[in-house]
Amino acid sequence: MKAAFRYLMLLLLIFTVACGTGKKVTKDQQTSTKKREVPAVVDRNAPGKKETQVPAAPKTYGDKILAYVQQYAPIAQEEMQLYKIPASITLAQGILESGAGEGELTLKANNHFGIKCHGWSGGSVYHDDDESQECFRKYKDPKYSYRDHSLFLTERKRYAALFDLDISDYKGWAHGLRAAGYATDRKYPDKLISLIERYQLYLYDGDAPAREIIAYSASNASESYRTSEYRVQKGDTLYSIAKRHNLTVEQLQRINNLQGTNIGIGQTLLVTP
Repeated sequence: MKAAFRYLMLLLLIFTVACGTGKKVTKDQQTSTKKREVPAVVDRNAPGKKETQVPAAPKTYGDKILAYVQQYAPIAQEEMQLYKIPASITLAQGILESGAGEGELTLKANNHFGIKCHGWSGGSVYHDDDESQECFRKYKDPKYSYRDHSLFLTERKRYAALFDLDISDYKGWAHGLRAAGYATDRKYPDKLISLIERYQLYLYDGDAPAREIIAYSASNASESYRTSEYRVQKGDTLYSIAKRHNLTVEQLQRINNLQGTNIGIGQTLLVTP
């Protein structure tokens, strides 16, 4: 009887341990399963999901100039018809003086030609130039800046000799502006001529409407502007870049409007004469 009782107790003990162990294993398995749970894969192409926007490539110097010409060539041609100033000269001056429309003075005052406040009763802004905080003319619209540029040249006797030149003589105009005191930079004529020849601005000095010339330029020239640039790398010098592209240092300086030989890593240089 005692033996049977002990046997029964032993069976009860084994059954109790077995049940407890089973519950523990089940709980551990659940915990382990949760730890190994794999996140659901998100289908980025599924309807309703926003696609990642790829940043647009930054505009090159050539792109900026082409955009500037497309916007302001019609105005330059209109001024040429009214005041006999070559449209190529007006556009080249506008590009150079305004930083292709992105210069600080241009952005805050619509002043595309760097004309100061002398004899001016309109709006004005103050901007560092030859001296700190000089007074510059401010315009409500860029077209008024173009008109004021025309009046600035036609109403001053020192520019009178320019109007004896042929309308197609952009080189004579470029050198004449410097000689008459429009700019103190001795390379100013070369910079204007470089822009006029590189971007075929002389085409706007003829009778063809600006829109036709713009269409021609966009289809035949814009790609060459984009592929004729070089981004300065570590260890580059102006001499090494010039030699690599079969240019002289002087040519590289001229087409990039550089005063000296200092260049910075990441700077974009034009390398086609």
